[in-house]
Amino acid sequence: MVVVSFPDSLLLHAVGDISGVEAVLWDLVAGPATDERIEVVIAPYLGAAQALDAVADLPACRLVQLQSAGYDGVFDVVPERIGVANAAGVYDAPTAELALGLTLASLRGIPDAVRSGDSARWVPLGQRTSLADQRVLIVGYGSVGTAIARRFNAFDVSLTAVASRARAGDDLVDTVHGIDELPSLLPDHDVVVVIVPLNDSTHQLVDEAFLAAMPEGALLVNVARGPVADTDALVRHAGRLRIALDVTDPEPLPDGHPLWSAPDVLITPHAGGNTTALLPRMAELLREQLTTVAAGDAPRHLVRPIVKT
Repeated sequence: MVVVSFPDSLLLHAVGDISGVEAVLWDLVAGPATDERIEVVIAPYLGAAQALDAVADLPACRLVQLQSAGYDGVFDVVPERIGVANAAGVYDAPTAELALGLTLASLRGIPDAVRSGDSARWVPLGQRTSLADQRVLIVGYGSVGTAIARRFNAFDVSLTAVASRARAGDDLVDTVHGIDELPSLLPDHDVVVVIVPLNDSTHQLVDEAFLAAMPEGALLVNVARGPVADTDALVRHAGRLRIALDVTDPEPLPDGHPLWSAPDVLITPHAGGNTTALLPRMAELLREQLTTVAAGDAPRHLVRPIVKT
């Protein structure tokens, strides 16, 4: 039997019984584990990097399964002897939905309409920008980026994709450009959606030069991580550009921060993945992963391999 710790009973019950798996509850935030037999730790949904240092005290632990696609900060606290798997695929649809929703809301002036409605006033929006015929650049063409492209494709846009390295295209784009091509691509696009992982090479990728290269009136949508963008640069370019953010740096964004009142800025409070689709899709992933581990095989989505002893 493989002993697996779950961070809460809701997730444990959603996953259900799995042959070859003994499930135990361990709230990593509440205190140290009381069961030294734990071999697989399922991280909490929020604050994984802050809680996972406790796994270092588990002698039998060989795998941490994250409930997030991102894993920034996790390697700093989880010992190298322990493998790490992320939740790739779980957030594709919800994040893609929000990226599209932020884009449509910003282009069509929905925040202005809501503000007018709050004061019970009919204020015409005037002519707004249609998503149709816009040139859309997706920066970060992994599984979430592809899901975003698939949804945007239904809106009669032209699509360009960028990844860490150039490669062949797919059914949505003729080619995938390398990130080194960004300076020449940015001036020719009306909507730029950022969905890169946060690492040393993407920290403040969206900086002064990035934003200055975007044409006036273009829209930046960040559904990646807050530190991917330089917040001070965002404030400086707000108004010249439209900006829609699901993530900020710092996060939570403090009350009264200049970004809240900057012109043409729409902010959602890191809500991309938290939908009704989350629990059933997470439970399905965990059932697949734990069934594989119980059979003695390597799980999918390893971002750091399991060290064999």
